[in-house]
Amino acid sequence: MKDGLKLFPRTYQRLKLFFVDLRNNWRLDQMTKQVSQKAPQTKSKQPVVFFNASTRMGKLSLNAAYSLLASWGLRLAGVQVVHFVCQAGMSRCVLGTKHYDHTIAPPCDRCMALSKRIFAQAETYGFSYQADADLENEINDLSIDALSVLEYQGQPLGKLALPSLRWALRMHHLIDDHATRFLMREYILSAHRVGQEFAAFLDRIDPVAIVVFNGAMFPEATARWIAKGRGLRVITHEASLQPYAAIFTTGEATAYPIEIPPDFELSEAQNARLDAYLMQRSQGKFTMAGIRFWPEMQNLEDAILTKIEQFEQLVPIFTNVIFDTSQVHANIIFPHMFAWLDQVLEIIKSHPETLFVIRAHPDELRPGKESRESVRQWVENNKVEHLPNAVFFDSQEYVSSYELIKRAKFAMVYNSSIGLEASIMGAVVLCGGKARYTSYPTVYFPQKSQDHRQRAEEFLTAESLEVPQEMGKNARRFLYYMLYIALLPLNDFIAPHPTPGYVKLKDFHVDQLTPNRSDVIKILNEGILNAKPFIFDEIND
Repeated sequence: MKDGLKLFPRTYQRLKLFFVDLRNNWRLDQMTKQVSQKAPQTKSKQPVVFFNASTRMGKLSLNAAYSLLASWGLRLAGVQVVHFVCQAGMSRCVLGTKHYDHTIAPPCDRCMALSKRIFAQAETYGFSYQADADLENEINDLSIDALSVLEYQGQPLGKLALPSLRWALRMHHLIDDHATRFLMREYILSAHRVGQEFAAFLDRIDPVAIVVFNGAMFPEATARWIAKGRGLRVITHEASLQPYAAIFTTGEATAYPIEIPPDFELSEAQNARLDAYLMQRSQGKFTMAGIRFWPEMQNLEDAILTKIEQFEQLVPIFTNVIFDTSQVHANIIFPHMFAWLDQVLEIIKSHPETLFVIRAHPDELRPGKESRESVRQWVENNKVEHLPNAVFFDSQEYVSSYELIKRAKFAMVYNSSIGLEASIMGAVVLCGGKARYTSYPTVYFPQKSQDHRQRAEEFLTAESLEVPQEMGKNARRFLYYMLYIALLPLNDFIAPHPTPGYVKLKDFHVDQLTPNRSDVIKILNEGILNAKPFIFDEIND
């Protein structure tokens, strides 16, 4: 029967997916019942609030699983947990937005069905949507620029909504047309509604902490803003570079805030572990949030190798995805990545002796998440490929970045993690955007745009360059700490789903979610309840 179905691949895949979801839903139902039955009846005096509305709809995503597992661990330890749950509470939401048609309403039925399942027998506070007529009238005729900086009743609603709209529309520069203004107004109205309900919710309870998904998308960003305004402790969480491992922090999770002890040094075993990881990276064998960006890694072809030999020196340039949530933190010395690229273009034109290779981020054209403001468009608009000393590799050209770095005089990056790896490889790295690693001396990160230009000129005209030894050492320390210490591995509880980006529950006993059985759950509980650091003890790894 199975072999027969394989003759009809679509039917086979649909049936396979149906049974995976059926099994996973059964596991979710079983776990919610068992957690409810096992949770102590005597609960803590102060509850913990969870809010997660921007990372899931009909299936369990990675971050939805992180939130759910953390809440189960607390409940099993006798802590009162209250889930703040959207019940068609927004006229438009981030995941429910279709950039090609602003009139499509979010699939609330699917989302609410999943909420009903995963929060079964849990304490919840639901909210529905109701527009504020006064706010609606105030913003009805405003431009995108005016909406982006709108404040209402003391709340920076425009600032809270802007990153979400850029993410949903897959672009940084928003078009001031009817569709974009409509979505921005609906995001603002929805953010205001979330804020009203969350404030009323907090008036009724006295939480010890609030746990939200990343804090960058407008529903969670609004809740975080209100909670912080009341002096409450807010924890955000995000997927890490390691599969099925989470970052939990009282800072902004999308910035990956890491504090490395001054005396932290890598042991021989740790260095070997990091080298093994880097070897896998160099072959494209890694995932981020359940997505594998590199299906293959290609060596440099003869044509590009021949071209490299025709120039005095090589400088690779590594870009990012313009709408990524990290860009909010990156845009410090330049207003956005394309402003950095505009300066880079000036540098390219003024140094004909140097070959510059621009490398688009591999996630820029991911199917279903294609950037609508891409580096390819910038290259075409600026006729970059007409320049004799410029080469462009698009995001789906899987040319090895590492081979370029090995041959480079120095590398230029915006805020990509390849900058950290390049430093580890012994390359000089000039960074144009604030990255998770620029808070440590790992790369060159000028504080002004003119300083960035001057530093590039110094590197290009120098006879030779040597990276300071401490940069490579600090880069290794930082990457190891980020990969194996400043995150929490939850792979004991979740496994990949056939649909990329989603997960399914593993078969495990409910007692494994208790602090005395799981070191990770213990760290989560103590971090949320007692403000201890969310640091994984390698001894228990």
